[in-house]
This record gives sequence, C-alpha cells and structure tokens, in this order.
Amino acid sequence: MASVVKFNVLTVPEGSGATLEERFANRAGLVEGQPGFEEFQLLRPVEGTDRYIVYTRWKDEESYQNWLQSRSFQHGHAQAAAEAEKSGHGHGHGHGQGGLAAIDSEQWGFEVVQHVTGEG
Repeated sequence: MASVVKFNVLTVPEGSGATLEERFANRAGLVEGQPGFEEFQLLRPVEGTDRYIVYTRWKDEESYQNWLQSRSFQHGHAQAAAEAEKSGHGHGHGHGQGGLAAIDSEQWGFEVVQHVTGEG
C-alpha cells in the first residue's frame, strides 16, 4: 500500500508568516507520535505566492483519519477554532494568541506513486 500525502495550503496575510511559523514550532511533537505518521514539513513561500504549505505523509488514509480524530489534533486546533469564532473572520487554522496568521485554508490529498530520495 502506498503512503498518503496531505497538503494544507494556508493563505497568510503579508507580515504574518513569522507568527504562523512560531505557532507551528510551539505545537512541535503533537503529530510525531501518531500511529502511521511518516513525515511533516512546513513550507515557506519564496516567490509568487502568499501561501504556506503544511505537508504531512501517512502510512495510509486510515492513519490520517485517526489523527484527525485524536486528542492531540483536537488540542492543537481547539484554541485556533475558538479564536476564529470570536473574531468572526477567516477560519480557525492559524488563529490564536497574537491575532490572525492565516486567512484561508485548502486541503489537498494525494497518494504517493513514486518516491525518490538522495543519498545522504
């Protein structure tokens, strides 16, 4: 069975990138111990876009769905959702103490067909 890759594509207002990066750094460890988790990357845009990409790779779709239902996921996103509801704009992802960090989010999912790595 092939791995499953999920991209959460976050539109980040100008000047809010550092805030978003700090929030992800503060959540370090929440996903790493999940069964079926394989890899995480937070990708910063360098040209032509205001979108950050949150990349995760999972053993299978079931592992990813289990993560979405886990206490760790709910804990990591509960404060963000509460802040979004209070502010009445944007959506939960990326909100929290310190204001708005992301104003939109798209979820993309893919199955890994080929995977090549360099010699380290």
